[in-house]
Amino acid sequence: MVEIINKKSPIVDYIAIVIGSMIMALGIGVFLVDAKVVPGGVSGLAMSVHYLSNNSIPVGLSIWILNVPLYLWGVKELGSRFGWRTFIGFSTNSLFIDLFRGEIPGLKFIKLQETQAIVDLHQNDFLFLVLIGAVLLGLGLGIIFKFKGSTAGSDIVAAIMQKRYGVKPGQAIMFTDFFVIALAGFIIQFKDLAVDRPAFSLTLYALFLLFISSKLIDVIIDGFDYARMAYIISDKYKQISEVIMNDLSRGVTAINSHGLYRNVNREVIITVVTLKELGVLQEKVKEIDPDAFIIVTNVHEVLGQGFRRRI
Repeated sequence: MVEIINKKSPIVDYIAIVIGSMIMALGIGVFLVDAKVVPGGVSGLAMSVHYLSNNSIPVGLSIWILNVPLYLWGVKELGSRFGWRTFIGFSTNSLFIDLFRGEIPGLKFIKLQETQAIVDLHQNDFLFLVLIGAVLLGLGLGIIFKFKGSTAGSDIVAAIMQKRYGVKPGQAIMFTDFFVIALAGFIIQFKDLAVDRPAFSLTLYALFLLFISSKLIDVIIDGFDYARMAYIISDKYKQISEVIMNDLSRGVTAINSHGLYRNVNREVIITVVTLKELGVLQEKVKEIDPDAFIIVTNVHEVLGQGFRRRI
């Protein structure tokens, strides 16, 4: 029982991957498909197939069918790197997309994309509709990646291209996404599906979607900056250290250094504080030594007493 609730348990990872897949599916199936704003990768390719088939082929089913050969290719080329977590990731994502869109037999009454709120956003606030879709897509993918999962697709293509041709994964994914978005724009134009907005406008929305979701993925994985590391250079380092330890209750590390400008040896103080404490730290340092040199850097995560651990 203890193992099940342990944060390091694979079961927790699988549950998080399923939750991430569900959130991602909401963004794609409910907000983006009918808006004809296409994300990159296999999801965007599946949406293109959906449009080419006059909406007769479900998006989720297309994602699953397109991902299976990529998944098998990835397992063959890269081994167990793309294992059960990847299979569960793209399978549950595909299932949830068709579930939310009412494409599963016996559950056709769901159709969340036809609810009054979504229809109203589509007609009166299209940008906000796309923004919500981008946020849900990025949030879902971020959770999946955070818990060592994957949704296959362009991730596998990028990994194989890196192994075989030395192409950087970021470049491979970007190229794939741009290609899929451009292809979808061409299909929308060719099929004359852009009723309310030109196909080129929808392509620009797709690029906006790509930017927002990728930034949100980074935030989920790296976290918001919630601490700062300060390097303090001062001749009064002993007084400053005592204030930091006594008034802020933060640890201090001193490193021997040699200042080349003045050709003197002195200690450089290093401490980590929260965002709320940063202003207090700067104020107290300046009270002790107005000439102190302070360098502040962002900190994504701190492991240790006095700081919370990220999931």
